[in-house]
Amino acid sequence: MLHTPSQTVKAVLGPTNTGKTHYAIERMLAYRSGLIGLPLRLLAREVYTRAVERVGEAAVALVTGEERIVPKNARYWVATVEAMPSDLEVDFLAVDEIQTATDFDRGHVFTDRILNRRGRTETLLLGAQTMEPVLRRLLPHADIQFRPRFSQLTYAGSKKLSRLPRRSAIVAFSSNEVYAIAELLRRERGGAAVVMGALSPRTRNAQVELFQNGDVDFLVATDAIGMGLNLDVTHVAFAADSKYDGRQFRPLTPSEIGQIAGRAGRHMRDGTFGITGGTEPFSEEVIERLEAHEFEPVKQLQWRNANLDFSSLADLQKSLEAVPEHASLTRVPVAIDQKALEHLMRRDTAHLATSEERVRLAWECCQIPDYRDISPAAHGEIVARVYSDLVLGNKIDADWIAEQVRFCDNTTGDIDTLSNRIRQIRTWTFISNRKNWLEDPAHWRETTKGIEDALSDALHERLLQRFVDRRTSVLMRHLRDKHMVSPQITETGELTIEGEVIGTIEGFRFTLSRLDGEADSKSLRTAAHTAVAPEIAKRADRLAGAPNEEFVLTTDGVIRWRGEVVAELAEGPTLLSPRVIILADEALSGPDLEKVEDRLSLWLRHHVNTQLEQIVALAEPVDLEGTARGIAFQLSENLGLIPRAQVADDVRALDQDVRGKMRKMGVKFGAHHIYLPMTLKPAPRELALILWGLKNGGVRQPGIAELPHIILSGRTSFPIDTTFDPRLYEIAGFKVAGDRIVRVDILERLADIIRPLIAHDASRPSNTPPPEGAAEANGFRVTVEMTSLLGCAGEDFASVLKSLGYKVRRTPRPKAEASAQTEPAASEPAPVEMPANPESEPVTADAAPAEAATPDQAAEPAEPEFDEVWFPAGRRPDRNRAQRGKRPEGEARQQNKGFKSKKPSGKRHESEGKPKGDRSHKPRAEKPIDPDSPFAALAALKKS
Repeated sequence: MLHTPSQTVKAVLGPTNTGKTHYAIERMLAYRSGLIGLPLRLLAREVYTRAVERVGEAAVALVTGEERIVPKNARYWVATVEAMPSDLEVDFLAVDEIQTATDFDRGHVFTDRILNRRGRTETLLLGAQTMEPVLRRLLPHADIQFRPRFSQLTYAGSKKLSRLPRRSAIVAFSSNEVYAIAELLRRERGGAAVVMGALSPRTRNAQVELFQNGDVDFLVATDAIGMGLNLDVTHVAFAADSKYDGRQFRPLTPSEIGQIAGRAGRHMRDGTFGITGGTEPFSEEVIERLEAHEFEPVKQLQWRNANLDFSSLADLQKSLEAVPEHASLTRVPVAIDQKALEHLMRRDTAHLATSEERVRLAWECCQIPDYRDISPAAHGEIVARVYSDLVLGNKIDADWIAEQVRFCDNTTGDIDTLSNRIRQIRTWTFISNRKNWLEDPAHWRETTKGIEDALSDALHERLLQRFVDRRTSVLMRHLRDKHMVSPQITETGELTIEGEVIGTIEGFRFTLSRLDGEADSKSLRTAAHTAVAPEIAKRADRLAGAPNEEFVLTTDGVIRWRGEVVAELAEGPTLLSPRVIILADEALSGPDLEKVEDRLSLWLRHHVNTQLEQIVALAEPVDLEGTARGIAFQLSENLGLIPRAQVADDVRALDQDVRGKMRKMGVKFGAHHIYLPMTLKPAPRELALILWGLKNGGVRQPGIAELPHIILSGRTSFPIDTTFDPRLYEIAGFKVAGDRIVRVDILERLADIIRPLIAHDASRPSNTPPPEGAAEANGFRVTVEMTSLLGCAGEDFASVLKSLGYKVRRTPRPKAEASAQTEPAASEPAPVEMPANPESEPVTADAAPAEAATPDQAAEPAEPEFDEVWFPAGRRPDRNRAQRGKRPEGEARQQNKGFKSKKPSGKRHESEGKPKGDRSHKPRAEKPIDPDSPFAALAALKKS
């Protein structure tokens, strides 16, 4: 039977964004008491918060199926429609979204509130304009008012997901579709919030907040957003135009599309709607109706008898099947609670309903919602267990409910697992909020709410991890909001914005950080580079004014500034003029790029001219002409080092004045090389290797990166590595000598040691002992000084001597002498002689003396059986100067007719009167010949 019409009933109808809910809140707070029923727990929470902000927590109560906040002196009540207290009398009462009365599952509850719930002074019904005809038929005396939409809603056509405007909501009608769209938006646009009816209210709140505060620009939702949620949406895109309503798969009605599309636009800001993802375009008729908010009126509301008979379970079931008397009402299909009642009647527990009170309790138990959406039989079992506990024990068994709750208390798992646990705990949360059902209801309310909150938070985090790229979110907001904190650069080069690591920056190159399995995103890279651009410009300014000490050229041919790679070298027009290639992203361009190029080019020229100053000077010598200029040019082309044999003829053609000029330019004429001693230091040699590599196959070829370690080690010789190009050793300042490589200046010092030993007996008096290492017949023995200089002995040292043109003669040693020998052969002088070279000059090392190195190999056995004497190759060991001066006994001296004696006539020479063979007198010491004098060449000819 219909409620008697009341003059106080007012219906405020209109499309979305008309301010109906705001109007109802204002009207309620204008009375001393009020109650407002809302379609969603989420919306109820929002209205509760707004009311508390106005009148305080002590005056406002919140009642939903799973939540109950009731202050002692509450005057205003906010509830879901199903949870509106039935025995509460208030001055003002409102029901929102009354068009839900057409829903098959919940419609009969809304219809009951429309027909039967009233405020003492004012009753307000809020909903769509399509409800006007049915309200006029059901409530003919109601005051119906219409409110226009604040903003325009227009059709925007079809857009790709990647092209949707910011602040868009994409609507789909299954969880799989929602997840797929959200994942695509994460890759392309940084992420999306997710709103579905299956989510808990707390999770939905968190997701909506994610969208509202701008952390993401997109919302993917089911039609849940069409019911009362106030969202800052500018565009609604339909990814589907049909849905499964629990009974069948059907197309959306224009009014359903309008309810969802109407969420676009907020207050006075216009909104748009359209399609995406392959959805068929809307017809022109549907578009016109959506833009004008004109839809088919509602003809009937879902109804179920509210005057129930509790005499018995059978009478209760019969009363539920009553047929409405009004033509605008239609009986609701069998609902979940009615199915639970039918299951209860078939169970053994049916005999417990022996009184009207127990029948009422049975119906109250049947009202437990099926949040898990399980089968009617499974849900009926829970209802039957709760009912039997309440009848037989007056309370639900604490151990049983503890076991059910404990099963839900687990925050691990994926999105679907957590969602399922949330649905389960909501059932026990609902039960804990029933009066007198539990021994300690406060404890269970607190426990179940805590578990639901923890699961909801965990679900929110899983949704964030799966569907939101916070880096992109932060970047997008950074581009829009000029007041955000500027990007920060950590010591390790990580670029962060609001604590989120966006990527790493080295020099002028930015690398976007990427998670495992994450696809490349052009929009993300573009946003990141835009955010990094100001930092790149600042770095360009700092580099342009940086001192030379901040730049370093490494062995792989790259230039580092403050430890970061900013450029690399490339082959230039000449060996000593390489090019600089700036390593930078597109963010460095225009004047900033020119500044960096100019500064690095200037530093490189300074670096080459400083480290290779003498080599650069020889490239275009000022005071040299002819042959000398050619030798200087060859030295420059060969980076300060050429074998003497390569230019032997040219060197012999130089006079002493020209040689003096070249010596002043740093040139040394050694026995084996013409070189620049000052350029043999580690830094110049390292640079020489890089420059040579640029012209000969690149700086990353084997050897160029490894040889600097040899240069810097301080050792004077090493075993040869045949995997390297032999030319690299020469560029590094080493000579390939036998099985080893020897530093050039050390090799020349070895020649300086050997030279006086092989020519000792030409000027040594007979009573003067030979120098250490000297041997008969122009030979020499190897000394400790020699082996220590090269850091090797034995066969290694012998291979060096052989490569220099020396040969060894071994003679048996007398046994007595051999047995007396205790020193290692490498430590005893072993004769060696320098090859005769009339053009060689005494060489002294200009660089710092090399430290004595430990020989790589052990010396000869402690008791050698042979004497080893080394001779220059091609020299006869039995024909030295002393032997050439002796004549056979009895042979008269024959005067050289080509020369006259310079002795004064009549005077006797000091040696006359003494036996010819007597050498006991002290000979006159010969004055050393100046190597730069014209007689040096004559003396050399005489030796040969």
